Amino acid sequence: MTATDPVARPPDPHLIDACVHCGFCLSTCPSYRVLGTEMDSPRGRIYLMDAINEGQVQLADVVQHFDSCLGCLACVTTCPSGVEYDKLIAATRVQVQRHYHRPVGDRLLRWFIFQTLPYPQRLRALLWPLWLYQKLGLANLEQRLGLLKRLLPKSLAAMYQLLPPLAATTFRDRSPEVVPAQGKQRGRVGVILGCVQRLFLPEVNAATISVLSANGFEVVLPPQQGCCGALPHHQGEEDQAQRLARQMIDCFTATHVDAVLINASGCGHTLKEYHHLLAADPDYGDRARDFVQKVEDVQVFLVKQGLVTPLHPLSDRPLTLVYQDACHMIHGQKIRLQPRQLLRQIPQVQLREPLDAALCCGSAGVYNILQPDVAAELGRQKVRNLLNTRPDVIVSANVGCTVQLRQYLQEQSSPVPIYHPMQLLDLAIRGEKLPS
Repeated sequence: MTATDPVARPPDPHLIDACVHCGFCLSTCPSYRVLGTEMDSPRGRIYLMDAINEGQVQLADVVQHFDSCLGCLACVTTCPSGVEYDKLIAATRVQVQRHYHRPVGDRLLRWFIFQTLPYPQRLRALLWPLWLYQKLGLANLEQRLGLLKRLLPKSLAAMYQLLPPLAATTFRDRSPEVVPAQGKQRGRVGVILGCVQRLFLPEVNAATISVLSANGFEVVLPPQQGCCGALPHHQGEEDQAQRLARQMIDCFTATHVDAVLINASGCGHTLKEYHHLLAADPDYGDRARDFVQKVEDVQVFLVKQGLVTPLHPLSDRPLTLVYQDACHMIHGQKIRLQPRQLLRQIPQVQLREPLDAALCCGSAGVYNILQPDVAAELGRQKVRNLLNTRPDVIVSANVGCTVQLRQYLQEQSSPVPIYHPMQLLDLAIRGEKLPS
């Protein structure tokens, strides 16, 4: 078997054989729900993986079916046989990246995505003209005319439509390296700021730091931290993901923190996989395992440690919230109860549950750029289900979900806002009301 053979380092045949093709995964698979084809389901893709391993199918002939997978991991939760589809699709995507020669347009798009989004300074430089474009009112004019949507290729138009309103804080990266605890110090924690989130939703990081400080934790923010590697990792860009993982480990090595906290679910899932991602690295294998032991979602951390500051109502009347379960939170990290436990501690809050709560919203990292049609249908379904609960506020703990949902809320002319749980807790601690 040669190094360029599509089945070199293939998905593990033992994991493939665990699938009994029962079809339970079909009803929970978002791509199957939209496309309706067997090969765009987990069961169908496992058939293809096996056929590629056996030499019955050429990888190049079936790449589109692996590309259609969102990597949401709903099938892992549903499977009665315990099939580790997450490991199978991850291994397959590495094979696609290494051995499939994409058309030049696809290669350029992916190069642009993975050379900009994971690098905050590069992305910030690109956002300057777009911020000016918004400030001059040209974005509002374009939205009414819809010219770019008609003129640009679908993926570029999708990328443009995902752009949130930019603020001056997007271009300031002056977080202190250490934020002291308020009152009696209960511990010392590190916070990962992310790459896209620190530019598109800087208010989420600010609220996270504020909540931790108010609850007695000294917060460490290493200035050299960058992307956790989730975006390239989910698309099979293994070498880049490994480089970013090593950099993340290095920047927290000398911080002496009790925990490394993350407030974005997609990032959290990848951070907890570092020991697998770097398993073959003789210099970082053990360090990755030690790092993973400290990584925790900030909501889980706060439930364990307990809130010690009073929470005040967010409104003068009872407030109805609906919580959006991000896929890499509920399926990847198996976190469902803790966000709800935190939100219920806010006085006068009522939580409602949407239909198909565990179905992906279509964001899935950069899926909504690479597969915009499927992502759009899923985004519209998700927003309809959330709005059917008649909420005052939608709550999302993942930057990708938030950006995706905002786009389709706007499309449906809905005024319902989206907040991260940390933003609501921060307001409740400060005694501030939500804007009307």
